[in-house]
Amino acid sequence: MQGMFTNLGRLLLASAVCVLGAAALTFVVDPLQLFRPSRLMAAFYSDDTRVQNAGLIRSQSFDTAFMGTSLAIHFRQNDIDRALGVRSLKLAMTGSNSRQQAFVLEQAIDRGAKRVIWEMDDFIFVEAADIETDPYLSVDLYRGTAKGIASYLFSAAMAKESLFALLRSIPPLRQPLTRAAPYLPVKFALSDVDDIYALPRDFDVARDYNAKKTLAAFAYITSPVRSRFLGEGYGYEAMVRHFEQDAVGLITRHPDVTFDIYFPPYSILQFVAMRDASPETLKIVTDITAVIAQRLTQLPNVRLHDFRAVKAVTHDLNNYSDVIHHSPVVDAMVLKWLASGEYRVDPKAPLKPLEELKRQVEAYRVPQP
Repeated sequence: MQGMFTNLGRLLLASAVCVLGAAALTFVVDPLQLFRPSRLMAAFYSDDTRVQNAGLIRSQSFDTAFMGTSLAIHFRQNDIDRALGVRSLKLAMTGSNSRQQAFVLEQAIDRGAKRVIWEMDDFIFVEAADIETDPYLSVDLYRGTAKGIASYLFSAAMAKESLFALLRSIPPLRQPLTRAAPYLPVKFALSDVDDIYALPRDFDVARDYNAKKTLAAFAYITSPVRSRFLGEGYGYEAMVRHFEQDAVGLITRHPDVTFDIYFPPYSILQFVAMRDASPETLKIVTDITAVIAQRLTQLPNVRLHDFRAVKAVTHDLNNYSDVIHHSPVVDAMVLKWLASGEYRVDPKAPLKPLEELKRQVEAYRVPQP
């Protein structure tokens, strides 16, 4: 019996040593750069933006935060910096909602961001989990609480990433492991922060963004068996409430921060799909964006830009991979428009772009294949 307890004690001691050793490795390597910018070895980054953003906010130097959904995810920070004369940090998160976006932006502002560029679409204001109980975003990791730090240091996944980073820092292994990283079960595989969720520089735009794909996506979402999903999550009262709490609340708490907010250039087919298959959803969308436009244009630290009625772009279906996601060519246009203020909404006529969009949607006829 005594031997059994001795062996159990040794097993527990060995387990504790392994766990503490893994935690120490993660602390020293710090793949997320939560404690310090990477100096001992080359930094690598992950496309898991909900986690990676916590490290970026702490490790990067920036004066401007760039936020959005998948419609803003492919921008490169260098392009933003050149177009707008800023030092940006891209924090866009695919499928993110207003609670998540406002929380992450608040952390960036607390770390020194004096300007926010915010791609804002109506769907981010749908009902979702409260930020304190959000299963997809660790508020404790961002806040650096004891719970958040413990979850980071004692994470087996982070220990694995730390070990791989350590091996990758050994000169003979550096090049082969760096080349192999995208194909291995590791998340921190990007050597340049500018490449986080950006399309490859040799990406074939015409192959993935063209009218054929856009029209196919339109046919898919307007099919009678799927069209009910066009209105899923839309509720006017809840969306207004979240807009006030998340967007207006953040903006008014930080009167010294400039907010450039823009409505992205969806293809015209996004709104036509609602017109034809879910008109009640289209009414909610136009009503909620009317509230947003009127409210934001009255805030002194906000510049609102509306790109939804830029007909030369939104009616050219070759600019899209589906009915909403536009190509890198349009990314460049968005930055140019933000720099020039060409489509800035006039506070004296906040609904003018929306009325133009309504006219275009009403008049548009879908091309026949």
